[in-house]
Amino acid sequence: MRLFAFTIVFLLAAGLACGADIDGKWEGEMDMMGQTMPISYTFKAEGNVLTGSTPVMDQELEIQDGKIDGNNISFSVVFNFGQEMKVDYKGVLSGDELKLSWDMMGQATEVVLKRAK
Repeated sequence: MRLFAFTIVFLLAAGLACGADIDGKWEGEMDMMGQTMPISYTFKAEGNVLTGSTPVMDQELEIQDGKIDGNNISFSVVFNFGQEMKVDYKGVLSGDELKLSWDMMGQATEVVLKRAK
């Protein structure tokens, strides 16, 4: 009986340690002052560390401080358009859908990204 209980606990812990299945490219659209703008992110999970990038105006910006906690992710991106600005992101992964939110200059934004095929 102890071996059975240990096996169950081990499998649950291993599942939590693996975190979200987020590896790959994610795409979506956001409304930017009445215009629809495509957005995409490429993510790679290494344990509970999230790495990746996002293309912005012909630049590939690396995500920073990426973390995975179960199906929750968080990371930052630093933009530099004459002045450096750091934006913090939070997301929740559910299958092939990622709800991502951030606040940029007081403007809260939420988008739904889909796993690219």
